[in-house]
Amino acid sequence: MSRSTGGTTERHDETLAAIGRRIVSGAQPAGSVLTLDAICTEHGVSRTVAREVIKVLESMGLVESRRRVGITIQPRTRWSVFDPRLIRWRLDGADRAEFLATLSELRRGFEPVAAALAAERANEHHCRILAAAVSDMSVHGRTGDLESYLLADKVFHRTLLEASGNEMFRSLADVVGEVLAGRTHHGMMPPTPNPAAIALHDDVARAIRLRDPKAAEASMREIITEAAAAVSPSLPEVRASKAD
Repeated sequence: MSRSTGGTTERHDETLAAIGRRIVSGAQPAGSVLTLDAICTEHGVSRTVAREVIKVLESMGLVESRRRVGITIQPRTRWSVFDPRLIRWRLDGADRAEFLATLSELRRGFEPVAAALAAERANEHHCRILAAAVSDMSVHGRTGDLESYLLADKVFHRTLLEASGNEMFRSLADVVGEVLAGRTHHGMMPPTPNPAAIALHDDVARAIRLRDPKAAEASMREIITEAAAAVSPSLPEVRASKAD
């Protein structure tokens, strides 16, 4: 039974990702119509699995299912753009560099502010985790273990957003995590992470520990600018960020 359940879950996830990627890439354009029968035939899944996949896609704003009309692909303006799965699929596409630039603009809008708030609100536990994450980033950066580096980087940013004490910022932790993972998994990180970027994370952690909101905000802004420049130095958004 467990193997069957596991297999069904796997087929569900594979089908969801396949259709989701096709929609966000534009291969399945807005206004086009899907059918359950076509999904079952193409992906080799039952109608039950196909229906569950459509429910998830509906919750993300990617499709709308209506009787006598069918399952209609929705325009980008309807998408739940902060859904981590949608971000992951968009980063799988050919325009990931441009999308990362958009995400950098988003991060610049909230992470520096979150860092400043963390400098005012973080407790000792937050400070210890931030310091430990920076230490792990330093170790894994030197060895070139990018997966372990990514894990430490995600812990750092998640903890910072939690330490801000703002539930809205905290809810964006998965968004930031997908951005960091996308850079790593699509070969947009150098084989050895930039020591200057690690030093900036250390600056943020220190500023938070010392209750220095201005320094924490400034260093976090530099982190985002450095990351954007490393990914797409030719994009106008990145050039503008350097002039800030």
